[in-house]
Amino acid sequence: MSHKKGIAISMLTNITTDFKLIFPEMDSTLNDLKHFVEQSSAHGAAAHEVEKGIFDKVLKIGAQALQYFFAVQGDGDLGETVTVNSEKTYTRLQPRSKQYQSIFGAFSLNRAVYGTYEGKQIEFVPLDSRLQLPSSEHSYLLQGWSQTIAVEVPFKKTMEMLNGIFPISLSVDTLERTNQAMASHIDSYQAELRENIEDSLDSLNDDEALTIKGSLLVLSADGKGIPIRHANNQPRIEDHQKNKGPKPDRKRMAVVGSSYLVAPFVRTPESVLDALFRIDSESPKETTEKRPTAIYKSVTANISREIDGKTINATSSTFEWLMSQKDCFEDYIDMPPVFLMDGQISLWSEAERQLADESYIEILDILHAISYMWDIAHVFYSDDDPDRWGFMKARVLRILRGEIKSVLSGVRQMATKQRISGNKLKKLENACQYFEKNAHRMKYDQYLRDGLPIASGVIEGACRHFVKDRMERAGMQWSISGAQAMLDIRAQKLNGNWDGFVAHRIKNELAKNHPHLNLVQQVEWPMAA
Repeated sequence: MSHKKGIAISMLTNITTDFKLIFPEMDSTLNDLKHFVEQSSAHGAAAHEVEKGIFDKVLKIGAQALQYFFAVQGDGDLGETVTVNSEKTYTRLQPRSKQYQSIFGAFSLNRAVYGTYEGKQIEFVPLDSRLQLPSSEHSYLLQGWSQTIAVEVPFKKTMEMLNGIFPISLSVDTLERTNQAMASHIDSYQAELRENIEDSLDSLNDDEALTIKGSLLVLSADGKGIPIRHANNQPRIEDHQKNKGPKPDRKRMAVVGSSYLVAPFVRTPESVLDALFRIDSESPKETTEKRPTAIYKSVTANISREIDGKTINATSSTFEWLMSQKDCFEDYIDMPPVFLMDGQISLWSEAERQLADESYIEILDILHAISYMWDIAHVFYSDDDPDRWGFMKARVLRILRGEIKSVLSGVRQMATKQRISGNKLKKLENACQYFEKNAHRMKYDQYLRDGLPIASGVIEGACRHFVKDRMERAGMQWSISGAQAMLDIRAQKLNGNWDGFVAHRIKNELAKNHPHLNLVQQVEWPMAA
């Protein structure tokens, strides 16, 4: 290379010194901004109008500054030939241009490119490597900003918001493709994240380690339907469909998983009953102990799908993630993991399959149990009968005290005495059989004494906020791949991992797209004169 470091520095210095000669418009814009503020002050302009005017001019200055940055870099011409990895030599081909969409607008970069010969694949673009450009035309900053909005609101709304604020032209299609491109890095990021969590656990001080050691690992799973755009030959619904589940011609079930650590919190059946049946307007009774806060809280969700001819099962995938969470924490806590779920058979079967001979605690969500108790109450009482509240409170208290067998015996005797028959009797028996099948998961008196959670509020909230609030807005229909990508990306935002995930994705893409990055970092770069 004929370019010397000293010459490159000199060129950059001359450009900086002769700034007004190279970009007089930027100097003019700076003066215009100063004049605008002075005139606005003199004429008593409205603050919001001044704010908008300043913002517009700052965007213009930003565009000029970025243009200056690109101009200084030159086109990356490293000579007639370039040797990479001390073995492959490529020839300079005809220059190519690349569009770069930034938050300040669009730029066209003229670049020197290298390859074997014209017509063959371009092997090396020095300028792209030096600037660490993405493979798409949209900047990493713009991609990151757009997706941090898109995981919260529809793509169309994201497009309108960003296009209305910045001098850019994003499309819904671009946002969807960016979302799926980012989601392709989820698996590698999850592996890195687990390593980071384990490293953080290893570095805890004695007091922190003691707190973690006494915590409970709570794992949950549940299903939530997502409106899907189906091909004519695709199955419409899979997995654990219930009578009141998603309509087969409209939705695909996403299996949501949640994981968190929490300190044990001992309660009495009476205090739980009070919380369950308290009227909203009533003031909660004072407690002497504050409920512990969950830590290391994470969520995930999976839809059954086909990838390269292989079927990915939603339930299995979610439980594999739950098992990875268990593996991450099990060496740091004393208690076996707690599985807290509703009565869905497929979920408990998968837990049993994945855990095999391992020890874990099964707990049926008390709120789900209460819903079946209401079914029983409706057998004996009408909706406007005030006695049904007394009936419910008495039975729920006994269930919380671990008296499920006597409760079932009692309601069956009531049905016999009242000569309940037909559909009502069938409804009562269905509920009783449900309780009998799950009795080993309903030892609530023991759970409360041990400080274990008995309500799956975290997973219920995850299904509602994580899935429903983004995936089930009016008129929405998703492709399978698009829905899974959104769930994967949204989970990183909700789990508080957004910055780490974005950095991981960029690092991965740079390694793939710029394998010769080390070369441009070592050469004397030919700065533009």
